[in-house]
Amino acid sequence: MRSTAAGCRRGAGAAGVSDRPGLGFRVKPLGSRLSMRTVLSFALGTATGAAAAHFLDPDSGRKRRNLARDQAASKASSAASAVSTQAHYAAGTVKGAAHAVTPHRHEEIDDATLADRVRSEIFRAADAPKGSVSVDVQAGVAYLRGEVDSRDWIDRLGKDAHKVQGIDGVKNLLHVPGTPTPTAEPRSVASENFNQN
Repeated sequence: MRSTAAGCRRGAGAAGVSDRPGLGFRVKPLGSRLSMRTVLSFALGTATGAAAAHFLDPDSGRKRRNLARDQAASKASSAASAVSTQAHYAAGTVKGAAHAVTPHRHEEIDDATLADRVRSEIFRAADAPKGSVSVDVQAGVAYLRGEVDSRDWIDRLGKDAHKVQGIDGVKNLLHVPGTPTPTAEPRSVASENFNQN
């Protein structure tokens, strides 16, 4: 008897027969492919049916469909915007890196533009003597003419004019009150002398 019962128990596990007395049907092991496929198909069918009932509901299905469509369009637009922003940032970074490593060519600047830049530089201070100083540029040489209150202003304005990029020289003809106006060579002679150097 004992061997028969043990044999049944051993056979039960191997053959798939239930261990419960009175139940003689076979149960498939849970790990089999057919069982997992069946469970997956059932879950997928249930989800599809629930989604269909949710969106095809005659009372509020239209509202739900429109809401889902609008949310999907919004997410797509946000994603496209984020990609565009990242692309612009990357392009700007590459452009900046290329600009940093390429040598810069300094173009010839005309005398009128240089004169404007000299005026901007030397009259930057609020107390600068703007009304009494005249600026002229000929062939890259800045000519400062006029009368200022002190020798400090003469030196300061001359140094500031030298700071301007494109200015090759400064002729400081400024003077303080009571002193004679410095004489300068005629502009045509100054231009010729400068071009010969």
